[in-house]
Amino acid sequence: MMKHTRFSATLLATAIALTLVACGDKEGKKVATQVAAKVGSEEISVHQINQVLSRTNTGGASPEAVQAMGKEVLEKLIDQQLAVDQATENKLHRSPEVVAQIEAARRDILARAYIQQVSAGIAKPTAEEAKKYYVDHPQLFSERRIFNVQEIVAPNRPGVADLLKSQVAGGKSLEEIAAALKAKDIQFNGGSATRAAEQIPLDVLPKIHALKDGQATVIEAPQAVTVVRVVSSQASAVAEAAALPRIEQFLTNQRAGEAVATNIKQLRSTTKIAYMGEFEKGATPVAAPAAPATPAPDAAATDDKTKSVIEKGVSGLK
Repeated sequence: MMKHTRFSATLLATAIALTLVACGDKEGKKVATQVAAKVGSEEISVHQINQVLSRTNTGGASPEAVQAMGKEVLEKLIDQQLAVDQATENKLHRSPEVVAQIEAARRDILARAYIQQVSAGIAKPTAEEAKKYYVDHPQLFSERRIFNVQEIVAPNRPGVADLLKSQVAGGKSLEEIAAALKAKDIQFNGGSATRAAEQIPLDVLPKIHALKDGQATVIEAPQAVTVVRVVSSQASAVAEAAALPRIEQFLTNQRAGEAVATNIKQLRSTTKIAYMGEFEKGATPVAAPAAPATPAPDAAATDDKTKSVIEKGVSGLK
């Protein structure tokens, strides 16, 4: 996809450079220009258009379609420049709020640029490493399954995990487990969902994968305890040839994240950081905003409201 985007951006640069020309001498000669438009005294360049277009999915688009998209981008940049001019004329760029937003954007851009620089220096995974990952994680590939599950999620308070474990060990249904929680006035949410293996965290997947249809287990997390029952499942293996490119990308992302974390940790250890005011150690902590009341369980909407421990998967393998 990246190759298509770069190719399309190149097509756009060529197309606009050929169509947006400055007048030459009287003999009809024309000189190509990189200026796409002038708004007052400000210029909008082809480079600006390409920069916007590079963030747009142009894969598979024809040169004519890419050129049309470029013209749309140009019109939006003209509108933007008109707004910028008016904001400057009204001295909005000097207001404290705008100055703070500009500074925040600058910090974000610089931080991301540094992170990208660190990530670019990591070694790419080898084909052997990708194949080993495939073999070491059969639950994601050769033995991959798609699970239809039911869940009950309760806060991880003292005694809750033990109660749920005893209920599951006793073969209780989810309805009976819900009744037991209600009897002890423990708030909870519940619902059902369909999740593929890659949508389940790697540390939880082996436990879910070991379940047969109809079986349940309890998963503990710092903030919540979840009962997961596999209602049904179906095998859906991923062939090695199809998996390897995604594995390589996942391992690349994983290494990049680890490299950045290590780098930031080192910077913290070598830089003097002093917490001030209310954030100073020993200071009275800032009062947190009141948490909203937990809504009553709603079977129809639970899947959107509940953040269970198996909601997030290995995004790099999608």
